[in-house]
Amino acid sequence: MLRAASVLLLCTAVSLFASTPSAQSETVIDDTGAPFTLSGPPRRIVSLAPNVTEILFALGLDQEIVGVTRYCDYPEAAGRKEKIGGLVDPNLEMIKSLSPDLVIAFRGNPLRTVERLKKLGLPVFVLNIGNDLGSLFPFLEKIGRVTRREKEAAALASRLKGRLDAVHDRLGGVTTWPRVFLALHGTGLWTCGRESYLNDLIASCGARNVAGGISRNWLHYSLEQLVQDDPEIIIVLARSIPEFEQARDRFLKDSRLRGVAAVRTARVRFLDENVASRFGPRLADALEETARNIHPERFDKKP
Repeated sequence: MLRAASVLLLCTAVSLFASTPSAQSETVIDDTGAPFTLSGPPRRIVSLAPNVTEILFALGLDQEIVGVTRYCDYPEAAGRKEKIGGLVDPNLEMIKSLSPDLVIAFRGNPLRTVERLKKLGLPVFVLNIGNDLGSLFPFLEKIGRVTRREKEAAALASRLKGRLDAVHDRLGGVTTWPRVFLALHGTGLWTCGRESYLNDLIASCGARNVAGGISRNWLHYSLEQLVQDDPEIIIVLARSIPEFEQARDRFLKDSRLRGVAAVRTARVRFLDENVASRFGPRLADALEETARNIHPERFDKKP
C-alpha cells in the first residue's frame, strides 16, 4: 500500500539501465525537449545545482568535475571545486573559461541563463525533477547516460532502491497514519503541497501531509489553518540543529498553538534541509529519518 505508483516507477526505471547504450554517438532529449548529442565520456563537467553535484560525485566523477555552484557543499570535496556562482546567477564567462564538454543545468536555473550558455557554444543538458520519490530513478538514469556512467548509475539506483524498500518493509501493515505538517525554517509558515516530492516522502513514511490536498510545490500556510488541521507531528526542515531549536521553540511557546496535538505532545522533529531538499542520493537518508520520527515503534524492534 505504501509503495503505490511511485515504487512501480522505481522498478521500471532501474530496469532501464540494462539496455542503456554506452559508447556510440547518439542524440537524446533533455527535460526541456531540446536535443543533446552524446559521444564519448565527458572529461570536463560543470554542475549548476547541488543535487546534480552530489550525484556526479556518487558516480565517481570527482576528477571530471571542474566547476560547481557556491551552494555545492556535499560531499566535502565539492567545496574544493571552482565556484561558478549560484543557481540563478552563474558567471557565464567563468563557465566558458573552464572549457566544459558538458554543463548539467537544473530546473532552478533561469531558462534565459541556459539559452545564453548554449549561445556561447557550450553543451548544456537540462534536467527536471518529478513530484514523487520514484522520479529519482529516471533522474539518476539520465545523468548516468549523459556522463556515460550507466553501470555506476545502475548500481547507485539499486543500492538506493534497497534502502527505500527496507523502509517500506518496516512500515508494512501500518494502519495509523498521523497528520504531519512539514515546516520550512524561516519567516512564516511555509510548507509543501501535493506537487512536491516531499509530500510523497511523507506518504511513504506512513503519514498524511495536512497540506497534501493543495496543488502546489510550496505555499504559505495560515496559523488558523494549522490549528484547524491539528497535526500530530511537526517536522521542521532546517539547515542546523540551532536553527531547528529556534523553530521548535517558536511552535511550542506560541499560545495560539497550544491546542495543536503536536505542540501538546512536543512532537516537533528535525529534518536536515540540505539532505531533504536536494533531489539526490541522500533522499534515502531523509526517508529513513522521517519514517523513524513518524513511526518509532517500527524501528525500535528488529524487522
